[in-house]
Amino acid sequence: MTTRSGRVIADQTISADGYSAGLKQTEERPFGDDGGDGWGRGLHAWMFDAAEENQAELDLSNAASAVIMGRNMFGPVRGEWDRQWNGWWGEDPPFHKPVFVLTHHAREPQPMAGDTTFHFVTDGIESALAQARTAAGGGDILIHGGATTINQYLAAGLVDELRLHIAPITLGAGVRLFDGVPALTLEQVTARAASTVLHVTYRVLS
Repeated sequence: MTTRSGRVIADQTISADGYSAGLKQTEERPFGDDGGDGWGRGLHAWMFDAAEENQAELDLSNAASAVIMGRNMFGPVRGEWDRQWNGWWGEDPPFHKPVFVLTHHAREPQPMAGDTTFHFVTDGIESALAQARTAAGGGDILIHGGATTINQYLAAGLVDELRLHIAPITLGAGVRLFDGVPALTLEQVTARAASTVLHVTYRVLS
């Protein structure tokens, strides 16, 4: 794959058997049966309980100039926007940049504190990417999940780099990375083992 101006980077934490979330996802447990408390303390312990050890990887994720995510990552509301849900992250989300949320239901942009604005895209992944490119102004674009959204971009050949954070647990079922994605050719760029996670970066060649 030819790298474009402003890389498209998919970044995802997965279990050792490839799942980014477990079964039984609810508003109270957004990651479902994730090996922890349902709020990511299983899969994402490296971010919460060992953040200092993994600060370099967190900084890389935060360095993107625009973010794309699926509606399931944004929140539990389905169908029409029948309540004012503004994400899981409170009034000051951690992104501090434009975020493009894939959805089938139109909604006006939602500005938040700290320079985060959620834009709701109803006309597909390529439109979301085009809007994110414009907003990024030549900077990198981060596809932040969930796995279903990343799988769509991988299947469409729109990802330049894949960053995986592999937690030393198995979930056995749930939402799995690479489901429905044709065979890929990847080049390993970096790998680093920390106490609670293995960080691996791949360049997507084809």
